[in-house]
Amino acid sequence: MVIMIRKVATLLVTLVVLSLGQMPLSYAAAKGPVIVIHINGEIDQGQVALVNRALSGAKEKGAGTVLVEIDTFGGLVDSAVKIRDMISDSSLDTICYIKNRAWSAGALIALAHKHIAIAPGGSIGAAEPIPATEKTVAALKAEFAATANKTGRNPLVAEAMVDKSLGFPGYAKPGEILALTDYQAVQLSYADLVASDRNTVLSHYGLDKTEQVEYREELADKMAGWFSNPVIKTILLAVIFFTFFAEVKTAGTGVAAMAGLVAMLILFASQWMTGVGGWLEILLFLGGFLLISVELFVPGFGFFGVAGAGCILVSIFLILGGNQAALAILLAGFVIALIAFLLLLKKLPSSRLWKSLVLKDSETTGAGFVSGQNYEAYLGKTGVAVTLLRPAGTVDIEGFYFDAVSEGKYIEPGSRIKVVNVTGNKIVVRLVESNQ
Repeated sequence: MVIMIRKVATLLVTLVVLSLGQMPLSYAAAKGPVIVIHINGEIDQGQVALVNRALSGAKEKGAGTVLVEIDTFGGLVDSAVKIRDMISDSSLDTICYIKNRAWSAGALIALAHKHIAIAPGGSIGAAEPIPATEKTVAALKAEFAATANKTGRNPLVAEAMVDKSLGFPGYAKPGEILALTDYQAVQLSYADLVASDRNTVLSHYGLDKTEQVEYREELADKMAGWFSNPVIKTILLAVIFFTFFAEVKTAGTGVAAMAGLVAMLILFASQWMTGVGGWLEILLFLGGFLLISVELFVPGFGFFGVAGAGCILVSIFLILGGNQAALAILLAGFVIALIAFLLLLKKLPSSRLWKSLVLKDSETTGAGFVSGQNYEAYLGKTGVAVTLLRPAGTVDIEGFYFDAVSEGKYIEPGSRIKVVNVTGNKIVVRLVESNQ
């Protein structure tokens, strides 16, 4: 009897395990809301900021699933790679719903998801890079193949989406780039189902009654994407370096430093929002700023200042990505700032702006202006030494006391003196001998 009960129990457990194994997703124990991310239009750094913000929100809300609704013709490959990495590295269950199309960079993002659903009439693929050089094709083909293989899909299909020389039997001839329609994607296991709307997708995965939290691209995401453009980052760095040169030249007035600090905050904030920056960069920058402050108040023969500047440069290099592209942007910004600063030093003094800002009039002696009391009227006059001049002392000239300096000899009090030289308010006297 006991043996029979054990066999029945084992059979029931086996059936439960098998049934769970056939479920598309293990959402029986799903917890938290479903995070819905809308990716529309061109893939750029703004979309990167959106996905980074949504995934951060998913952690805060304790979500177990992320659903990305995508409709794009493609965009920047580097932005797509960043989104791909975020999705692929996420511990959450990920679903991509292709509403109309996921072409080019959008196809790479879709392949990073554990599950894909596609709308009727939708398509995925057509990811040939522009320009289609041998290097770019090879690099992107490897990225597609590795992504497809990681999510359990045929990597040969992914390679054919990038390299048109391969083709794929029954779907694309050699020389034709591969793009799959809705039903073709299901046939090749590049989509789990064809669904007319999001609710159908969620219902398929047992999430139709789960709370949904939607994330769309906002102005802050767009601004972060705009400031993450390599050209804009180069300009921001040029402003930072230029203001540093100006601050040194103006002996620390603080105006240029404030402008540079604003540019630095914009650079760090935009990179932080796109998921590039972390706490290490922030700590390095703050540490560098602290070391430079120490150098200003506690002279360390330049050690603290050099160390601080090094920390700030390293933080900027890392916040830009810490690669060759970051180094190129850093050098370009420095060169542009240096050239602009040298041109300003050369052209500004002769410019109309400088002439309108600088006072041209001067208070000269010929115009009646003096910087102090002028004693030239007493040149050649005589008087009496009131105190001992050794060589400085006090003399009496026509009833007025003046500080004076003897021509070289000590002059005793009561001796007669003569003013032999006047320079501004400096009076030089000489002893008048008795025979004179």
